[in-house]
Amino acid sequence: MALKVLILTIATMAVLFSMSHAFDPSPLQDICVAVDDSMAAVFVNGKICKDPKQVMANDFFKSGLNIPGNTSNQLGSAVTAVNVGNLPGLNTLGISLARIDYAPYGLNPPHTHPRGTEILAVLEGTLYVGFVLSNPGPNMKNKLFTKILNPGDVFVFPIGLIHFQFNVGKTKAVAFAGLSSQNPGVITIANAVFGSDPPINPDVLTKAFQLDKKVVDYLQSQFWWDNN
Repeated sequence: MALKVLILTIATMAVLFSMSHAFDPSPLQDICVAVDDSMAAVFVNGKICKDPKQVMANDFFKSGLNIPGNTSNQLGSAVTAVNVGNLPGLNTLGISLARIDYAPYGLNPPHTHPRGTEILAVLEGTLYVGFVLSNPGPNMKNKLFTKILNPGDVFVFPIGLIHFQFNVGKTKAVAFAGLSSQNPGVITIANAVFGSDPPINPDVLTKAFQLDKKVVDYLQSQFWWDNN
């Protein structure tokens, strides 16, 4: 009996240990700079590493985050991302960064990052931010956590959860976000649901959102702006 309990305990710990390492892997060497080679025959979880002998300081450098993003769009916001796609030295390091600019009453719409937790720091302006927990138990609603942020305030959005930021002020706002992945990804909810290519069958959305089919057809016909 004691042996069975011991085996069960070890198996449970092994599962928990594997789950705790389900995100960006730890580096296996000091550096592993990404190489942009679409013809490469090797596929890896991340980017192929450049020969360390060819690595330069510029592989770890990017400028331009002092330049405001263009917020003259439908959302009134612009995300300037720094990830492994434009800063190859981030490969295997499990971090990335973004600058977010908001026009007065600009919105960074409800979205998720499937591969990263986000920590947001406000530099300028006043933001109403929040995130929603995943599906609760029967007859319960998803819980919403919200906060008004001012310059110097910080807020965390847990990995994979739907979240948003809305500039509630009459002046522009600026925030910086750190993410726990070299390539956290982003799924903007409205864009993905109503602007996919090819479109989702309207019958699916009509039933899912309890909307009239004409409303679904209208939403699917709109241009869904990508602020990234």
